[in-house]
Amino acid sequence: MADNSAIEWTDATWNPVTGCTKITRGCDNCYAARFAERWRGIEGHPYEQGFDLRLWPARLDQPDRWKKRRMIFVNSMSDLFHKDVPREFIDKVFDRMEETDRHIYQVLTKRSSLMRDYLRDRYSGDAAPAHIWCGVSVEDRLGGARIRHLQEAPARIRFLSIEPLIGPLGDIDLDGISWVIAGGESGPNARELRFEWIRDLRDRCASEGVPFFFKQWGGTRAKSGGRLLDGREWNEFPWHFASEPVTGPLQAAKA
Repeated sequence: MADNSAIEWTDATWNPVTGCTKITRGCDNCYAARFAERWRGIEGHPYEQGFDLRLWPARLDQPDRWKKRRMIFVNSMSDLFHKDVPREFIDKVFDRMEETDRHIYQVLTKRSSLMRDYLRDRYSGDAAPAHIWCGVSVEDRLGGARIRHLQEAPARIRFLSIEPLIGPLGDIDLDGISWVIAGGESGPNARELRFEWIRDLRDRCASEGVPFFFKQWGGTRAKSGGRLLDGREWNEFPWHFASEPVTGPLQAAKA
């Protein structure tokens, strides 16, 4: 659990699951894996198992401890819909999110069909509550199937995390998408983010009225290239979906 997260588009992170496996080109230089593996074998450290998948039942009640409303990125260090996470544990995570509905939860996955099928089964003809935002991660035009799966998912708020953007997206379909986050890769092997890719995405969002958030250009360090795109920061959020003010670092962005 991390309050006051350094991630620009959230307030806090909550990790009832840690660890994952790589499944797309976007995973090649995964920041979470790089961080976790630094601690492999260090007895007593939360990542003594490195980036191997691990469930943390004791963390399920952590959102209860935050009394002020927050945006919470769920499993910044994993993927809730990894095939080895038991359905019963996913149920417990969703139970807790539904119970603590003062918060906004941001659930992001690359296992898009598994999330779609889970939401269909759990909500049986209805949709996930509006405070549970459901998103998929996309890195290039090959991620189109993930976007389609998200569009088919019964969620009231759907978002795309196009980070790292490592290739052109082509004719991206934003129908039913409430928010787009985008950015370049960071780390020692960071791949280039080209101006034309990010500008095309921003312009597509503008033409279709989809809020656009540009996180970073990327580089050796996350902040190497800054956050300016054509002379300004792009900090748009789907605030019209939030019925109450959000506290924490995002409050300034909202203003």
